[in-house]
Amino acid sequence: MTLIQEKVKQAAGLIDEFGVDCWITFTRESQICGDPTLVFLAPGPVTWHSAFIVSAGGRTRAIVGLYDQKAVEETGAYDKVVGYVTGIKEPLLECLKELDPRTIAVNYSEGSEICDGLTHGMYLTLHRFLAEIGMADRLVPAERIVSALRERKSAAEIGWMRQAVRVTEEIYDLAGRFIAPGRTEIEIAAFILAEVDRRGLETAWTRAACPAVFTGPDTAQAHYAPTARVVEPGHILNMDFGVKIEGYCSDMQRTFYIPAPGETAAPDDVMTGFRTIVRAVEESKRAMRPGVEGRTVDAVARSIITGAGYAEFPHGLGHQVGRYAHDGTALLGPAWEKYAQKPFRRLEEGMVFTIEPRLTVPGRGVVTIEEMVVVTGDGAEWLGRPQKDLVLAG
Repeated sequence: MTLIQEKVKQAAGLIDEFGVDCWITFTRESQICGDPTLVFLAPGPVTWHSAFIVSAGGRTRAIVGLYDQKAVEETGAYDKVVGYVTGIKEPLLECLKELDPRTIAVNYSEGSEICDGLTHGMYLTLHRFLAEIGMADRLVPAERIVSALRERKSAAEIGWMRQAVRVTEEIYDLAGRFIAPGRTEIEIAAFILAEVDRRGLETAWTRAACPAVFTGPDTAQAHYAPTARVVEPGHILNMDFGVKIEGYCSDMQRTFYIPAPGETAAPDDVMTGFRTIVRAVEESKRAMRPGVEGRTVDAVARSIITGAGYAEFPHGLGHQVGRYAHDGTALLGPAWEKYAQKPFRRLEEGMVFTIEPRLTVPGRGVVTIEEMVVVTGDGAEWLGRPQKDLVLAG
């Protein structure tokens, strides 16, 4: 079964689970402003107004421009695919009159960007169409459907992410042997990107900041491109990096220490910070299981960091990973305004999260580890080999 067939079938089950009669993904010119959910529903970009419909009882329809019809038919995911020429309104309304749904879920959301793929203009268009047949008042948000479709990973999806994690670990191992005093962040990043290219892969996010490399104190710390800053003895170096396998991402961070002359181990201040991070990661994983709210897991790590005397890290503990490095709605995070209701969402089996606390060692740099875990039926499982030892580089 292909990914599209698998996801359309999964969507049919979600329709029934959430008591919705019909779910429509409505989009156009998807290379410009496509719905993030489209990758699960169509084999590529669509051009004209297109509707992908899953309704109660497992009925599936697609209404697309004529030149997109064949490719969508070949997915084998839809009971019927209609290709139109002059406009989508007539075939769309005919389909909806036949289905006569009491509720029509569409992809908009205030609190989840991954569920907010319906543009305002397309919403107005759909609302105007539905008004002609008395169904405009049946529109409801599809956030629960879209979230579950992305978040409940199948065995195949998790398998691809395990592969991506394994490759990322391999490249990190090589990078640890390349890092040396005198090398710049840019040179280290170039080494890693050469490995990505040699394997015929792509980075999990834009190459300008994947990998992100930060050496020493007073750096941008996150979401910033490598600089000409030189690696120096006595400093901490951390990296944020991931790759894609079959369209699924890894997102991992590793921390290294550059020994000063005569040092055979990292000094106490660095090791204390590193051990604190390792404990925060491990205890957070131990707190994860289906039904637990994301904010509860975040609080575990946050209390360990602050309890050890370090400043509170200024971000959520972990985000979901999937087709994007930041994916899904549920979040391991505090109840801050910017996170809306995400930290209150409960964990479900099949969700894949990062765990990424951080702290600063004055004069040395930032210590952080980012691991990936999958929520299981009774807990959580590592997707790779968690960093337990501080790597001495150079």
